[in-house]
Amino acid sequence: MLVKQMDSLVLLIDMQEKLAPVIDQGKEVEQAAAWVLQIAVQLGVPILATEQYPQGLGVTLPALAELVPEDHVMEKIHFSALREPLIAERVKLSGKTQLVIIGTETHVCVLQSAMDALAAGYQVFIVEEAVGSRTEQNRQLALLRLQQAGAQIISKEMLAFEWLDKAGTDNFRTISKGWIR
Repeated sequence: MLVKQMDSLVLLIDMQEKLAPVIDQGKEVEQAAAWVLQIAVQLGVPILATEQYPQGLGVTLPALAELVPEDHVMEKIHFSALREPLIAERVKLSGKTQLVIIGTETHVCVLQSAMDALAAGYQVFIVEEAVGSRTEQNRQLALLRLQQAGAQIISKEMLAFEWLDKAGTDNFRTISKGWIR
């Protein structure tokens, strides 16, 4: 199945100030997440972001927070975003059937949110470059487990080209600048 712009909601999981420095390849994960969010904003794909216990882990990284409407950032204490009634309700009310998940940590909050989304009947897409854990081993194990459970593991370019659907549009010209050197 392809990711469709009109059916998608991006779920940014716990990319927070105090957690980010300990994520393996954290800067690269942040840059990939920002890239996904920028394209979502350009195409009008809705975004929800979560913050796991922000009093302890800080708020969403500034470069990402500026891409998410303030009222779309929601606090959680469960590892799975979908176990928070308010977040689950916001996802349901969006009317979207596909969740594009990015964030940290892949083997904890990303995995548990994705598993609950799959169980709730959503199509789940994990952007490989835009998820991270403290260790690469945990990230890889989580991606394998998610794929075995039915989540689609995709690259950020797969996501962009599937959302765009065709060349020759203004959105394609704007987003594809710099892809081909």
